[in-house]
Amino acid sequence: MTITNLITGFLGSGKTTSILHLLANKPADEKWAVLVNEFGEVGIDGALLAESGALLKEIPGGCMCCVNGLPMQVGLNTLLRQAKPDRLLIEPTGLGHPKQILDILTAPVYEPWIDLRATLCLLDPRQLLDEKAVMNENFRDQLAAADIIVANKADRATPESQQALAAWWASFGGDRQLVEATQGNIDPALLDLPRRNLTQLPESIAHSHSHPSAKGLAALNLPEHQRWRRSINSGQGHYACGWIFDADTVFDTIGLLEWARLAPVSRVKGVLRIAEGLVRINRQGDDLRIETQAVAPPDSRIELIHDNECDWNALQGSLLKLRLS
Repeated sequence: MTITNLITGFLGSGKTTSILHLLANKPADEKWAVLVNEFGEVGIDGALLAESGALLKEIPGGCMCCVNGLPMQVGLNTLLRQAKPDRLLIEPTGLGHPKQILDILTAPVYEPWIDLRATLCLLDPRQLLDEKAVMNENFRDQLAAADIIVANKADRATPESQQALAAWWASFGGDRQLVEATQGNIDPALLDLPRRNLTQLPESIAHSHSHPSAKGLAALNLPEHQRWRRSINSGQGHYACGWIFDADTVFDTIGLLEWARLAPVSRVKGVLRIAEGLVRINRQGDDLRIETQAVAPPDSRIELIHDNECDWNALQGSLLKLRLS
């Protein structure tokens, strides 16, 4: 059986960073896999996780629990039956529906295959100060379904966010565990904690959003001789626009970082080629985090998410001007 954990969290809470940390600290003799789902279609998280050493399966462009869970089950079956990993981490989109995913994982058909352990929910406590987040059904459902709440980004905490977390925990913490983390640095031992006996979870909100056509993972690649392309997705009150560029495209470093910092959206995530090698961009609200390294990716990808539709053409025009080659 494969030990399995669901790693949830609202947009920008730090799920992918936490998974990268867990993978970097996994036992050397174990084979781990990741099933990752993103709201957009260009596969930013997949690109970030590609060099982690884990087996990777992506479900782009929507949520894995839709269409009676078929997208998730296809990816799940492939990993369990072909790869047979020792542990599987499942990262749904930040707009995912945990109850429906847990229903799939606990279905009788998966009993011989899955040993389901604790569900972790990453939370940036500052989100508790954001009325839009607090009123979002997915945000509340993710917290309700979790066995362990990880108060991430402790280095960015404010007295107001700490007070909001304490008040929320007093009302909704129950018999669960609350841990703090900085930059997703969490103890791998948390993954082996058992699930709570959850008899009642809130029913997930009925949801609708666009789905990509039946392109499979080929949707993540550029057609031959095409230098770049754009993908747009929307649903659940959010809009996403992403771009993928070929391996020969290099961006102006300062211009790119300024573009990411000033883009009038709430979420920016990207892995792109610059003259110095690679830059990883992760912005939630006004928080911009960048990392560089010498090894460049095989292509460049960046995704923007916002709760209102934006002028994607204008943003695209200014991004294209930043190409050096």
